[in-house]
Amino acid sequence: MRVLLQRCYEASVSVEEEVISEIAGGLCLLVGFTHDDTPETVEYMAKKVVGLRIFEDESKKMNISLAERGGAILSVSQFTLYADVSKGKRPSFTKSAPGEKAERLYDLFNTKLSEAGFIVETGVFGAFMDVKIINHGPITMMLDSAEMRK
Repeated sequence: MRVLLQRCYEASVSVEEEVISEIAGGLCLLVGFTHDDTPETVEYMAKKVVGLRIFEDESKKMNISLAERGGAILSVSQFTLYADVSKGKRPSFTKSAPGEKAERLYDLFNTKLSEAGFIVETGVFGAFMDVKIINHGPITMMLDSAEMRK
């Protein structure tokens, strides 16, 4: 599982030029799944996301997590996080989990974030979406469960 996490002032998702979800401060997450991801992977990553200390304290050091600070989450499915561009010029997406599995895991991930007490807005799984993010910092981090759990 990969999560491209961005600390943001605001973020929104539009489908066919209509805003369907938006947040005013917190985290924007682009979320992708691969073949060997499990519900345990999802639970681990949800805890990691809300526990990361990426917001500044009074000393301007990144010492505060979303769990401590509060804020909302915009979660957007993003199968292209597993694009393989090692050969040729056209990306391959064979490392991405099949749609049905990815959708189940995506729904579970968003449920886990909600259960942790956060407002979670989402995109539409499988839809062509426009995502608007006003990144704060900019703070952007790639979380890869395979790398983090070695």
